[in-house]
Amino acid sequence: MATQAAVASAPRQNLLATHPLTFYFIIAFAGSWLIWLPLALSEDGTGLLPFSSPLLLATFGFAAFLGPVLSAFVMTGATEGRAGIGRLLRRFVLWRVGLGWYLFVLLGAPSILALAAVLLPGALGSIEGLAPLAPLPLLILFVFVFFLGGPLAEEPGWRGFALPRLQRLYGPLVGSLILAPLWALWHLPLFFVPAWETPPTILNFILFLSAVTVMTIVFTWVFNNTKGSLLIAILLHAAVNTSYATLIVLFPTPLVTDYGTMVPMVIGFGAVALVVIALTRGRLGYQHYRQEEVEPDSAAAPTYG
Repeated sequence: MATQAAVASAPRQNLLATHPLTFYFIIAFAGSWLIWLPLALSEDGTGLLPFSSPLLLATFGFAAFLGPVLSAFVMTGATEGRAGIGRLLRRFVLWRVGLGWYLFVLLGAPSILALAAVLLPGALGSIEGLAPLAPLPLLILFVFVFFLGGPLAEEPGWRGFALPRLQRLYGPLVGSLILAPLWALWHLPLFFVPAWETPPTILNFILFLSAVTVMTIVFTWVFNNTKGSLLIAILLHAAVNTSYATLIVLFPTPLVTDYGTMVPMVIGFGAVALVVIALTRGRLGYQHYRQEEVEPDSAAAPTYG
């Protein structure tokens, strides 16, 4: 009986469990790119293949679910079994994190992006009406973005699976800097789909990578301080994407024509990221998350203050 119990509690040593992060990113990329690459080559993209997607936006969302979120559950099951999947699911309903974090996610982050956009020369003079700020359309857009715009399909993977392991291996700041380019590169096929509104130029990808990098640092800080709440991570992602889409409509000339759609994110979140790094000395609140970390190998993991 004792031997059976020891075997049951021993870490899983299958191939996936031996290299969890490597296989996580392989599955995450393959699951999404399996759909996005044909889409990028179709009539909805470069036009090299003679077909188009009848439900283009739904295709974006479906491919995302086949990537990071599917990979997160596959790899969590492979490395931690049912108990690990249960812990991952519980993070979706981890809502007792303090009112201040809800205010930052739902009001603070959009305000940061809006302020960064307003500060761009010529932005205020380019406003074409305030209709996009009407409460009902804004709420509908937020709900759509929440479910199909990326947050629900991405955060269980990037923050739910990858970030905790990267932090444990490299610390929160370096772990975030490793995650950021992989998160950005995952989007690469979408650059060739005009509906995504980001033309495939080197400058656009550099701006996108810069925006994703500073966003990742802020996301890590929020994730750690809310003790690993996926609910808050998803809400933050949805608030950012909703604000981004709204700002493009409000300020079409400076954001689309003059500066680029990623510039407010680079400026706004870049400033917040620098402040957060300075105030936390690069710890990004990891000590708060580590208090709640219950993964099997956490006892043997290196610690970062």
